[in-house]
Amino acid sequence: MEVEFILYVKDQQGSRDFYARLLGLDPTLDVPGMTEFDLGGCKLGLMPEEGIARMITPAMPHPAQAHGVPRCELYLMVADLPAALDRASSAGASLVAPAADRDWGHRVAYFADPDGHVLAVASALPR
Repeated sequence: MEVEFILYVKDQQGSRDFYARLLGLDPTLDVPGMTEFDLGGCKLGLMPEEGIARMITPAMPHPAQAHGVPRCELYLMVADLPAALDRASSAGASLVAPAADRDWGHRVAYFADPDGHVLAVASALPR
């Protein structure tokens, strides 16, 4: 099985640039209607809201109606937390909660991407 998580985004090119900077990766696919990043074991896809709306409306609400409403979290475990936090800031992510030690054994900072998706950037705490 291959797994791909697809985020619906307002601006595909802007989100592509944001995630390329955040992840430190170039997309493996970048065509009108879909951008993909290989995260090693799964993929992150970016699909324009208008594209998915043509497939799911009127049975479901248009994704633009929920713009900025957090409905998912992308949890990124990284080896170098300070470097990842710098990439998130330089990419333009909005800080939601600064890095702090969490009771599940990770140090985690929370950000929001330009569409309001929650980004958790984490590393394991020493044992």
